Amino acid sequence: MTHVAEWKANVFLFEEDDVTKARVTLDTNTSHLAGHGTARISPHDLQVPEIGDELAAGRALADLGRQLIRTAAEDVEGLDP
Repeated sequence: MTHVAEWKANVFLFEEDDVTKARVTLDTNTSHLAGHGTARISPHDLQVPEIGDELAAGRALADLGRQLIRTAAEDVEGLDP
């Protein structure tokens, strides 16, 4: 049996002062999850906004990944033997 699904993800980036925040939303058609991440520039570093975006988004995606794994584990536990 073949299973095909399409999930929609969005990445939102917000920069304020020396902090970049990211929120990644995921719509699986049966649930909605959101991951969050932040990045802070060191006062000694050059300001390169793309690096803050990459770090914050990567951390938000990692957070989302942990949530997906936890959700799958809970789903497996809920199955009847």
